[in-house]
Amino acid sequence: MEALTDLYDQALLGILQHVGNVEEFLRVLFGFLYRKTDFYRLLLRPGDRLGFPPGAAQTMALQAFRVFERMARQDDEKRQLELEAKLRKKEEEEEAIVCAEGVELCPAAQEVEVETTAEAIQAAAAGGATGTQDAAPSPGLAEPLGATAPAALPTKQEQFQTNPDSYNGAVRENYAWSQDYSDLEIKVPVPQHILKGKQVSVDISSSRIRVAVLEGSSQRILMEGKLTHKINTESSLWSLEPGKCILINLNKGDEYWWNAILEGEEQIDIDKINKERSMATVDEEEHAVLDRLTFDYHQKLQGKPQSHELKVHEMLKKGWDTEGSPFRGQKFDPSMFNISPGAVQF
Repeated sequence: MEALTDLYDQALLGILQHVGNVEEFLRVLFGFLYRKTDFYRLLLRPGDRLGFPPGAAQTMALQAFRVFERMARQDDEKRQLELEAKLRKKEEEEEAIVCAEGVELCPAAQEVEVETTAEAIQAAAAGGATGTQDAAPSPGLAEPLGATAPAALPTKQEQFQTNPDSYNGAVRENYAWSQDYSDLEIKVPVPQHILKGKQVSVDISSSRIRVAVLEGSSQRILMEGKLTHKINTESSLWSLEPGKCILINLNKGDEYWWNAILEGEEQIDIDKINKERSMATVDEEEHAVLDRLTFDYHQKLQGKPQSHELKVHEMLKKGWDTEGSPFRGQKFDPSMFNISPGAVQF
């Protein structure tokens, strides 16, 4: 099933990238149905064998739209619940942190993950303060984050894939990003004295992002630029992990893989990322649709009836040999019928 999905995705993605936007993409799809199928043909006379009854084509298109619209809303609700749970957890952790003068953090906030690039960048921004427990970061840092990083940043996709902060994404000088099929997550390290949301400025539009921290009466920009693709601002959120990073979740405008967050930055090789879509995000109804499409695909390859034909055959068989049927006593012959996929509602 995954190979079949990849086959369709790659073909459709190629069309989408060629035409450049969703509106033209839909014109291509419906134009194909107009030129190559009987989607727009109407069954108006008793002898008509091609097409659909009036209104059936519109109903099919609307039903397909509603299936995935419902899935999208469920995904949004799931993401919102997950984010709220994360925020509650972070608030509980923040309450447990004892700070002195908003600068020196207690040991609980100084835990360092050896493999986390974001922490390495933060340590560099603090001027190497993590090497001495008595040293505290200066609130007036002037140099950009990562300017004095002792170790080189990873550059290969194989390295990015081993870090959850850059899985299917990359590590850049001032941030790390990761992605799945529908969302992006960006972690922007901040100085340890950034503890409150009011010390942070995050501006997100459908095509641009700007992230800054407040230092006195001025702002220090940590990340700014034009996004490589459009996002849904209504479903995009951010939160602050005090003294650690700004966590930004962006909901993709269209479901395809990004090769960079900002225009002009180095692109990743999307052929080296994991493109599998987690089946945990697929509900029972979509599972059924995918199973049926896979079954139909293999049936078609073997020249056998597809699911919509089998369903109609079962209904026809019931009346084939009943009293008054002109076919009574004859063997059921499914080849006598040309059954359109739109004739059956699943």
